[in-house]
Amino acid sequence: MPSTEPPSVPPANVLPKVAAIRAADGERLRSVHLPGMTLTVRSRRPAREGLPPALYVHGLGGSSQNWSALMPLLDGVVRSEALDLPGFGDSPPPDDGDYSITGHARAVVRHLDASGRGPVHLFGNSLGGAVVTRVAAARPDLVRTLTLVSPALPEIRVQRSAVPTGLLAVPGVAALFTRLTREWTAEQRVRGVRALCYGDPERVSEEGFRNAVEEMERRLQLPYFWDAMARSARGIVNAYTLGGQHALWRQAERVLAPTLLVYGGRDQLVAYRMAQRAARAFRDSRLLTLPDAGHVAMMEYPEAVATAFRELLADTADTTDTVGTGKPVGDERTDGAVDGEPANQTTGG
Repeated sequence: MPSTEPPSVPPANVLPKVAAIRAADGERLRSVHLPGMTLTVRSRRPAREGLPPALYVHGLGGSSQNWSALMPLLDGVVRSEALDLPGFGDSPPPDDGDYSITGHARAVVRHLDASGRGPVHLFGNSLGGAVVTRVAAARPDLVRTLTLVSPALPEIRVQRSAVPTGLLAVPGVAALFTRLTREWTAEQRVRGVRALCYGDPERVSEEGFRNAVEEMERRLQLPYFWDAMARSARGIVNAYTLGGQHALWRQAERVLAPTLLVYGGRDQLVAYRMAQRAARAFRDSRLLTLPDAGHVAMMEYPEAVATAFRELLADTADTTDTVGTGKPVGDERTDGAVDGEPANQTTGG
């Protein structure tokens, strides 16, 4: 019986050349080579010396570009970097094929340990929200504050509109979807993503839409695109099933850093009702609810998110410098990696 797993992906050094990834005004892109992975990092020149560092982590199917609207609004208060998780944006797949929540968290930790930038103000959206929650729980020494925009934390009652995304985790579904949508144009795909992720799709400018289409065309040329999507979706689903100390809600309760939670009232992927549970779980949290926002509030309402983060900084100015001095706890290893799920649980082998 033929395998339903996505086909094997060629090594990163033999992947086809595709169009260069876009950098907005004031942004710089660089490659960071780490054990077992290479990450593309997007950064901005800080307004002045001595500002604390910030790191931004995108969601499923996203990239560091998802933070390009927010980062310039914070130039005066932080030194911003946003990374492309392995297999997304301009980062090639990880050598071990591990797209679990823990695997992505390991990439964040390795980057922070190697760069010496920690502790940082850590941001995460959707999948990235689950990833940075795990980082903050396991490595409090790396985190000053935590900002979570629609974090992908477990829900008992998943919204119907989120089911198709979850189905990507089922072996063979990504390959089937690829065949069924072979004739779809990049523009059609972007319109679908925009309708799913934005509270009001019309808030996307014409230029923003054209840029998104250009990026979709680039991604579709990558032979590992659907593999990274499917395995990362599987990583989210598997993380939802974990119990004990590795359960994401349990780890949320262990986060020491002051936390800003941002939820959209029109979010079709993470239920708005989860905002109150998150506010109870994170011990030092504040909540920003945006009734008209969808799943990517930092792209739809960057000014509101920036204002809330600035208020968080102002209110925690006396404490954030000491939060990051805590010892690594729980499931952190001496090599800087973050342990979590059982080995190979989400890698298909």
